[in-house]
Order: sequence, then structure tokens, then C-alpha cells
Amino acid sequence: MENARTSEEAPRRATVPGAGTPEHDGHEGTRHRVTRSIVEHGPSTAADLAERLELTPAGVRRHLDALLAEGVLVAGEQRVYGRRGRGRPAKLFALTDAGRSGFHQEYDELAAEALSFVAERLGTEAVATFARERLTAREERYRPSVESAPTGERARALAEALSADGYAASARPAPGGEQLCQHHCPVAHVAERFPQLCEAEAEVFARLLGTHVQRLATIAHGDGVCTTHVPAVQAETAGPTGRRTGSSGPPAAPSVSKTSEDQNPPRRGPSRSRESTAADPASGRTTS
Repeated sequence: MENARTSEEAPRRATVPGAGTPEHDGHEGTRHRVTRSIVEHGPSTAADLAERLELTPAGVRRHLDALLAEGVLVAGEQRVYGRRGRGRPAKLFALTDAGRSGFHQEYDELAAEALSFVAERLGTEAVATFARERLTAREERYRPSVESAPTGERARALAEALSADGYAASARPAPGGEQLCQHHCPVAHVAERFPQLCEAEAEVFARLLGTHVQRLATIAHGDGVCTTHVPAVQAETAGPTGRRTGSSGPPAAPSVSKTSEDQNPPRRGPSRSRESTAADPASGRTTS
């Protein structure tokens, strides 16, 4: 029976368009065909996909399992209208948001058009205000982990928070401080036209780190990495009141103790400076 099944499936595989090419022989090529079929036809069962792609049900299920593990697909039960037959209903496989991201999207263009509309109707300052407001929630979410870290570790804590949001960030030592690097930017295409997005993000970094920061490079401007210089911050110490003190600004000028003579200088009589005395060329006498 197994041999008969194999002989029946062989002609079906031979009729697959492009069979024998690396794209269709490799797992990635077949999985791309599976996801594209779901994009074009909507949530589908394994039997539907096997029929459309002219593959065996077992072969389709193997690829479906891999796509489920990667988070590209999600499985749900198929709705049955009317009388239900025996057995469990077939599973429907649909794309997740991560799965859709592999196909052409117009989200970036839509966002850019919306900001262009705002700039034309309300002015560029309205775009800057929007850029700041959209980061408010993220700043408050990052603040506890950044502020709870030691002063010298705050850039690293911020990098970890950014990485959790998909920015693939890291912090590394640099002359005069550290460099905060973001290897991915989800809004790079929009920020290319609206640098206010990058400027607002740098403002958030400065507030969280408690020091002025300087942008050295951005993906939006064609650089490979968004790089932000974070100057070294003085270590926090306990002050006389028990509160921690520390500042990113220049150190305070050292205090100089005054002597008793400085505090109570001796009284002197009036004196005339040399500059106030000049010779009178006519009489030879000096005048003041």
C-alpha cells in the first residue's frame, strides 16, 4: 500500500511549476509558497494548501509545523456550519503580524503621508510635538530599569530596553564616555523625511541618562548604525544629608577657606595710584 501511495504522489510532485529548481526544492522556497498561498487565499487548512500547491498533506504539515514554531503562522479551529461530522474540525492556518511583515507593506508610506499632511496643515512644529508625544509612554516604561542601574551602567540598561523593542541596541566604551548603538530602526524610512523623529528620541535618551547626548550617525541618513555619544557621568556619592548627589555637568570649583585677614582686612589710608599722577609739562609740577 505504501508503494502504491508513493507512486501516486510522484506524478503530483512532477507537475509542480518550477520543480527541480533550488527555490522549490529548498525548505525556504516551499515555506514561502505556503505563506504566499495563505496571503492570496486567506486562512487555509493543510488539505487546502496541499491541493493548491500540489504537495502531499504530510509534506505540507511538516512545513506548517516549522512556520508555527517560527511565529509566522498561528493555528485555529475551523468553524463548522450546520451538522458537525465525526472527528475534530480541521485547523485553519493564518499569518501573524510577523508573517505579514515578510511581504510588501505600505505602512511606512502611509505614515509619511500622514506626517506630510500634518506639516502642511499645522506646521513642522506640530510634527515635532507628535514625535515627542509618541515616545512618552516608552520613556516612562524605560525609566525604572535605567534609573535603577548604577551610573556607569545606565547606557547598557537603556540598550537592553531598546533591544526588547526591536532596536538591536548595544552600549560600548568610547573616548570620553560611551556609544549607544542601534543596529535596527523600525521607522527609518519615515525618519528619512522627518528628522524630528530622531531628534525626539535623542531628547528621551538625554532625559533618561541625565546628561546631554550627541547623535553621531543615523540609519535614516544612510549610515549603517544609529550611533549616539553618551559622555561620562560622575559617579554618585552620598552627600551630608544622606541623599545621593551627582551631575553630568562640570565639577564645582573647589572652595577656598578665608583667613582672618581676608575676612577682616586692615584699614588703610587713602592712596593714590601711579596711574593717577602725571607731570604737568608747563610748570614741571605734578597734578593728580
